[in-house]
Amino acid sequence: MTPTLADLVRDAAARLETAGIVGAQREARLLLVHVSGLSAARLSAEMGEAAAQDLVRRMDGAVARRCAREPMSHITGTRLFYKHEFKVTADVLDPRPETEALVMAALTRSWGYVLDLGTGSGAVLLSLLAERVEARGIGTDLSPAALGVALSNAAALGIETRCDLVVSNWFSATSGRFDLIVSNPPYIAEDEMLGLAPELSHEPRIALTDGADGLSAYRAICAGAGAHLAPGGWLMVEISHLQGPAVAALMQVAGLTDIRILPDLDGRDRVVEGRAGA
Repeated sequence: MTPTLADLVRDAAARLETAGIVGAQREARLLLVHVSGLSAARLSAEMGEAAAQDLVRRMDGAVARRCAREPMSHITGTRLFYKHEFKVTADVLDPRPETEALVMAALTRSWGYVLDLGTGSGAVLLSLLAERVEARGIGTDLSPAALGVALSNAAALGIETRCDLVVSNWFSATSGRFDLIVSNPPYIAEDEMLGLAPELSHEPRIALTDGADGLSAYRAICAGAGAHLAPGGWLMVEISHLQGPAVAALMQVAGLTDIRILPDLDGRDRVVEGRAGA
C-alpha cells in the first residue's frame, strides 16, 4: 500500500523519538518540507496525498541522517540566524540563537569598520553589515573552507563588496584599526567535550574547543585587541555562561575600560564587552 505524506511524518516521528530527538513530530515535518520542496502550508493541505517512491526514499535517507544525530541544518543546508537564512555545512559552526546576543549588543554601539575573528559561516559579521549599510568589515578564519561558506552567504545577501574574508590565526593576517572587534571563539573546555550533545560531533572541533581550559582564544584576542582597536573602539566576545568574570579580567589586564558582562535573552551571561581608551 502506498504511504501518504501523513504516513511519512508519523513513521519519521516515531524513528526520531526512538533516537532521542526532542520535538520529533516537528522535526519530521521539517524534514518532509525539505525533501519534498513543499511549503509548510502546502504540506499541511496535502497530508492525505500519496507519496511517490522517490520521495519515500529521500525521506528515509534524511531521517536516517537525523537519527544519527547529524544537525538539522546540515541536512537542510541552511540555518536561520537573527534576520537571515545562512548556508551551513560541516565546515562551520552551526549559528545558534544565543549568539544573536552578540549581534544585538554590537548594534547598540556606533561603528563603521568591524573585524570578526573566527567568522565561520559569517553569520555574525554579515548580520551586522546587513544592518549598517554604510559599514565595512573583515572576517577571519583558520579554515579556507569556512571562508568559502561565508563568501557564499555574503553573496546571497548582496554585501560581498563590503567585506573581506581572510585566512588568519586571530590577528596574524590583519592590519589597521577597527571601531568594533567581535568574536564567537572556541570556548568549550576539553574536559567538557564528552558531555556535549551528539550533534556537536558533526561540527568542526576547532570551532568548539581550544583543547585546553576554554580561555585560550580570549587570552589571544584580549592581548591583541589594543593594537587593532581604534581609539574608543569596542571589543565584544561571546562566552559560556560561566566565563564572564574570567574574560572580564582578561580585558582589564589588556587595558580595556567600561567592561560589562551582558546577558542573552534567557538571562544567562553571554557577551563581555570592553572599550579601548580614547
